Amino acid sequence: MGSNIQDKNNQVVFLKQRLNMFLDVLDAIEPEEADLEDIDRLIEIIDDIESKCREFNNRDE
Repeated sequence: MGSNIQDKNNQVVFLKQRLNMFLDVLDAIEPEEADLEDIDRLIEIIDDIESKCREFNNRDE
């Protein structure tokens, strides 16, 4: 997928970028027009962020 991010500061930057991407997608969705595919994409982004958080935490142990 990409190179491993070992440095703590780079991990935080990566997570901030992913959260900002999530916010951009969320802002772009019109609530009245949102469909199941939009909701699934948001859940997928959150799952990816959660997975990266776990991965980064495991590297520190």
